[in-house]
This record gives sequence, structure tokens and C-alpha cells, in this order.
Amino acid sequence: MTARILVVDDIPANVRLLEVRLLAEYFEVLTANNGPDAIETCENGKVDVVLLDVMMPGMDGFEVCKRLKGDPATSHIPVVMITALDQVSDRVRGLEAGADDFLTKPVNDLQLMTRVKSLVRLKSLTDELRLRASTTRNIGIEELLSRDFATDDVKPKVLLIDERRSSVERIQKMLRNSAELDVATDPNAGFFQAAETPYECVLISTAFSGFDVLRLCSQLRSLDRTRFLPIMLLADEGEEGRILRGLELGINDYLIRPIDQHELTARLRTQVRRKRYNDQLRASVAQTIEMAVIDGLTGLHNRRYLDSHLQTLFDRAAARRRPLSVMITDLDRFKSINDTYGHDGGDDVLREFARRLRKNVRGIDLACRFGGEEFVVVMPDTEGAVAEKVAERIRAEIAQAPFAIGSDGKTIEVTVSVGVSSLLKGTDSVAALMKRADLALYEAKSGGRNRVVAKAA
Repeated sequence: MTARILVVDDIPANVRLLEVRLLAEYFEVLTANNGPDAIETCENGKVDVVLLDVMMPGMDGFEVCKRLKGDPATSHIPVVMITALDQVSDRVRGLEAGADDFLTKPVNDLQLMTRVKSLVRLKSLTDELRLRASTTRNIGIEELLSRDFATDDVKPKVLLIDERRSSVERIQKMLRNSAELDVATDPNAGFFQAAETPYECVLISTAFSGFDVLRLCSQLRSLDRTRFLPIMLLADEGEEGRILRGLELGINDYLIRPIDQHELTARLRTQVRRKRYNDQLRASVAQTIEMAVIDGLTGLHNRRYLDSHLQTLFDRAAARRRPLSVMITDLDRFKSINDTYGHDGGDDVLREFARRLRKNVRGIDLACRFGGEEFVVVMPDTEGAVAEKVAERIRAEIAQAPFAIGSDGKTIEVTVSVGVSSLLKGTDSVAALMKRADLALYEAKSGGRNRVVAKAA
């Protein structure tokens, strides 16, 4: 695992110690000896994780972390605060400043490497989502990054998997004001509960008798529905080996008993904030993909999707020696509708036409807005004669009932011309298939409109 780690400390010996440890694990290491330099490095360079000393002259680590997390350009970079302070209040203060983790000097090698590797994996996921979102379209990513998901009014829905009643009661008491907590005392039941409910974090106790909780963690990471669900282990002193293995399996964080309420709520808040941020990115990517292939006005697929998918349907039909038909429709005298009723009226007609078109084709048919007032329907496993009947049914559906325009109840008569073509055996092609349908449409238009013409060859 390679990544670029920024080490920030005003004492050169501390910087060198961490640098040697990280280089031994093949990380690339950058260094800074004060807060302003650290902020500048994060703003100008590709930094994957920041190891930030708290006690520095001038701008201390808490302020540096607060500024990094407050800037949308750097807020996604994980920050691990490192300090000689060992009070829980100091850890909580760091986490509340936005830090993703907190280590106490002298830094344990195991804790250092497991925390860094876990955060590098998380950063890699975030970077991929950011890249997809920013390269598909401008989604206002800076505004998204500046949101403080930790302060959302909605309490996170959390699952605790723990068989010890006393432990469950303590956690319930700690989280009663900060989370909506469900409890599963059986690990197998907990797995299914996590898979079926939209939790934002799962807390898993290691203190199960006769059950390996790491197997549960592995199962959660292997299931699509829970692959990105934050997992926090609640472990006992002396379980470093189990924690290390858990981090390698993909758990996000851990706490050592006795658990402090403030640290638990702060770490939970960190996991929820990051999950909500990544969920927003995934939703933006999904919306972008949908917008790329869906016509916003009619809700049908657009020409971009038709151009990419028609060849696949054509190749499949040819390889299986199955029929395939295409129809191209054109609304008659649509320009006069726009000229008379404006583009709003024209849009009303297009939306209603798409609704009627969708109503008269099958789920396996591909209905697309080809452009303007032209629409294309691709019909797999459909002979030409059947396609012609479908086209005639659509033509009749359009002509038989007037279209509503605007909100005042006004209606107008609309008709459509349709050209149909079908796959020919031998040396046919997508271009030839579409050309024949287009010629058939031209004949329908020039022959008086409001009719269907099928081109056999």
C-alpha cells in the first residue's frame, strides 16, 4: 500500500522517528515543522494522511486541524493527531476539531501503522468517488464538502452487537442522546440485522464466548449492502493482535475498554460524518450517470444511450438469429405547436407523447428521445409485421385523444408519423437498419402524415 504521508512536528527528532517508521513501510513522506507550512502543503500537494503534532508554537495542532477540516479543498484529508497529552479530554478535543484519529506519545508502532493503513484505504475510496463526481459533471462539489454532516439534526442509526447485558446497558446510556441505538445479542442475528437495516455505524464487541467476531467483520465487508458500513470494535486491553487483524479486514476504528463516553461519541460522530459525505458523493455519481443517459424532459433514454446500446442489441440478435425491429416516430407539424403555444406548450406535448409511447411498448423495448420531436423504439425479438402493428397502435393512441396544453385545460389535436424497419439476414448493419427506418418515416411524412410505413429492404 503506497501513499503520501505528511508528518507535522516542530521537533526534528520526532519528525525523523516517524519518517523512518513510515519509509520502512514504503510510504512516501513529506514533512513540515509548523502549522502554516502544513496547511500550505495540503493545499498544494497530494497528501493522503496527515500525522499532526498537537503541541507546536504559534498555531497548535488543534487549530491546524480545524482549518484543514474547515476548507473544502482539504477537508477530505484524514488527520491523525499525535501528542504527549494522555487525557481523554484532549483526545475528544482533537476529534471535535475534525481529527479522524488520535495517537498518544510514545507512539506504538502497531497502532501507528494500522491507523495509517486504515485511513489510507478510506482516503482511496473517497478520492475515487470525488474523481468520478468531478469528472462527470460540475456537481457543486465544494458546497458538498463544506457541509458539516456531524451536526445534522438526524441522529445516526447505530447497531450494537454485544452479548453482555452490563456492557449493552453502559453503551445505551452513553449514546442515549447522540444516536438511535439498536442491539443484537446474537452475532448471526446481528449480521442479518445490519444487512437489512440502513445503519450508519455498527459497534461490535470482541467479548463473545465461542464466536470469532472477526468472522462477522469479514462477512459484513464481503456483502455489497454493508461493504461501506463503518465498523467499530469495542475491545479489551491486550487484544492488539485481534485489533490489527480487524483493521486488515477493513474495520474503521476501535475503542479499548473502559470506554469513555465523550471519546465514543466523538469517534462515532467522525465515522458518521465521513459515511454521510461518501454517501452524498455516491448519490451524486449515480445521479450524474442517470442524467447522462436519460432525457430530462420526457424521462426516456436519450440518444447517447441509444447510440451505445443499439449496437449491443443488434449484435445479440444477429448472433442468436433472432428478429429485431426499430421504429422512428416524428410528431406532425410540431413546429407550429411551438410557434402557437410556445416552448412550454411544446414541452407539454412531448411529455404526454412520451407517456403514451411508454404505455404501448414492452419493458424489454428500448424507447428513446432521438432529438427534438423524434423518438426511437428498439424492439428485440420482434418481427417486422408485429412491429408494424405496434407502430399502428401507437399512432392510433396519439390521434384518438387530444393533448392538454398548459394549466387552463386547453387541448389540441396531435398526430404522429412512424417509420419501421427490421433486421435483415446477411450483411445488415445498425446504420442500414436506422437508414431504412428513416426512409420509411420520410415516406410517411411525405405521404400525408399520421400514418405508418414499414421498410422491408
